[in-house]
Amino acid sequence: MLKRKIMDQLLYWVNHKDKKCLVVQGARQVGKTFIIEQFAKENYEEILEINFKQMISASEIFSQDLTVDHMIMAMRFRFPDKKMIPGKTIIFLDEIQECQQAITSLKFWAIDNRFDVIASGSLLGIDYKRASSYPVGYVDYLNMYGLDFEEFLWGMGMHTDMISVLKSFLENKMVIPDSIHKQMMAYYRTYIAIGGMPEAVQKYVDVKDFREVDKIQRNLLQGYQYDIAHYATAEEKIKAEKCYLTLARQLLDKENHKFQYKEIEKGARAQKYYSSIEWLVTSNIVHLCKLVTNIEYDLEDYSREDFFRVYTTDLSLLMAMKDFSLKQRIIENSLTGNTKGGLYECAVADALYKKGYSLYFYKNETKKKELDFLIQVDGKIVPIEVKSSNTKANSLNSIMKNKEIEYGYKFIDGNIGVSENGIISLPLYMACFI
Repeated sequence: MLKRKIMDQLLYWVNHKDKKCLVVQGARQVGKTFIIEQFAKENYEEILEINFKQMISASEIFSQDLTVDHMIMAMRFRFPDKKMIPGKTIIFLDEIQECQQAITSLKFWAIDNRFDVIASGSLLGIDYKRASSYPVGYVDYLNMYGLDFEEFLWGMGMHTDMISVLKSFLENKMVIPDSIHKQMMAYYRTYIAIGGMPEAVQKYVDVKDFREVDKIQRNLLQGYQYDIAHYATAEEKIKAEKCYLTLARQLLDKENHKFQYKEIEKGARAQKYYSSIEWLVTSNIVHLCKLVTNIEYDLEDYSREDFFRVYTTDLSLLMAMKDFSLKQRIIENSLTGNTKGGLYECAVADALYKKGYSLYFYKNETKKKELDFLIQVDGKIVPIEVKSSNTKANSLNSIMKNKEIEYGYKFIDGNIGVSENGIISLPLYMACFI
């Protein structure tokens, strides 16, 4: 069983929920159902689980009065083996986007407070406006992602003490012993080739066969395409899928990683496809990194809605968009040129996204300055550059002259180092630790 960080967050919710239900959000197949079921088994005597995709008729429980007494009675008739003991039974409403009245009911479960209620949904097809009364103020939220690199190391059997030692090198800005660094880069390249989707990681842990992993990645991609076809409006279905399937080409085959509509079809324009990008973002299928015109807090105030990069929500999906030979070249460390630089950029974006950061980038053609990423930490801007080797970061060096910026990161295929102007060089695999 893969260990996941979100388990600690679920435990925190139980102890601090203050009469609120919990909604676990995230893309499909990131492990929401599995981890909630595991959490429920470890912390409650009984779990009453309703999956609205599997038990379509269970929506009838929420089709009339939404008083808690009425819903409990309906549940007891539907599930006569369940005792429904307050404080000892957890109610798990899975794929809740399929039942809008169940979304509305979360308010009344929270007010009543006899039962802990967790809901989950992939956000695909969730239309909050369709819920007759969305439970604003009565719900806590958790975002769940695929495995980050640290969770991958746990899955590979690395003990937490060893990872703590690795983190200590970062905290103390100490050079990592070469033998450890080489092993970590090997792990990291394996992680990039597999991605963080739990099924793909578990398959590799079990059989160590990249061909089997590749099959799972491609099945996952097909599932995402199915969800686009199933949940997108008739107007968006084909356009959204076309946008999605260009991402590998946009990110790995070009030097300029700005999302370009011409890569979808000749003569394509934002007027036709921008709504499809918005739909993919809302559905948690992609995430954006937006251009900013100024490196000043708050970055969102200086962001452009029409100039952005688009990333998959997990590297597993990106891998499935390319030929199997890409994985082979990643493991062999034989990548070159735009593909190598683009892939490492995607890997760092993936790590930052899974840490919960909003991503921005900066590009000024006149001043010939470009930064791969900008994030905000405690109200401060942190610039980031990603290098496929330990080469100079001229734009980052220039930006560091700004007195408002205390430090910046340069992620490299190399070791830890600190420059006099506040640039912290880190191995690529440490992006998940900052």
